[in-house]
Amino acid sequence: MPINYLRGFASPHRTDVTNRRLGRWLAFVAGAANAGGFLAVGQYTSHMTGIVSSLADNLALGDFGLVVAGLSSLIAFLTGAATSAILINWGRRRHAQSVYATPLLLEATLLLGFGLLGSNLEHHRLLFVSATVGVLCFVMGLQNAIITKISKAEIRTTHVTGLVTDIGIELGKLVYWNAPDSRAPRVRADRQRLALLASLLGMFFVGGVTGALGFKHMGFIATLPLAALLLTLAFVPLLDGMRGASHVDK
Repeated sequence: MPINYLRGFASPHRTDVTNRRLGRWLAFVAGAANAGGFLAVGQYTSHMTGIVSSLADNLALGDFGLVVAGLSSLIAFLTGAATSAILINWGRRRHAQSVYATPLLLEATLLLGFGLLGSNLEHHRLLFVSATVGVLCFVMGLQNAIITKISKAEIRTTHVTGLVTDIGIELGKLVYWNAPDSRAPRVRADRQRLALLASLLGMFFVGGVTGALGFKHMGFIATLPLAALLLTLAFVPLLDGMRGASHVDK
């Protein structure tokens, strides 16, 4: 791929095109990690709706072990999002070329470690499940905050409830019949936004299928291609940042 094309994924200079391009690939990674994580521990980690609901249910039922587990997942997701915000704001204040690449590098490192260590942790089931859920929830919070901050909350990638809702809204506007003699403002669908939302949903689904098949046939090593993909998205801005730092030192 051309260097400038790769640079655009995590460059500090953003456009709608590069935001959407990055969002689609992050939706793919989120879908793959979410589906693979479910096969690993029997729990989806990309959305907090189910986790908070199960937290409330288990609290009402008095199952405090599961309450602690749910609370830990929620805190891990929050911590991941907060970490992303800290890294991005720190990079923005220093005008770093790697401002958005740094959290992608952290996400890639966590997935790489999970892929390499997962098979060993599986022999210690209690520790394995807790560690897996915590890491994946942290990764999902980290990733969702990255694209949320980059796109100014236009794009989210780790859960599809909002995507499907927004797709439904745009479809409703698309089929709405505007009376020709009406003086009210015409209802018009944003076709470009509808295409973006549909592509994010599609990439999440394709990522889910890919992650599930990969984990089924390869086990934990299936996360290594995801880490490699994230490193590819982040590599050029990271290199730009290192070059800039070396020039400053001189």
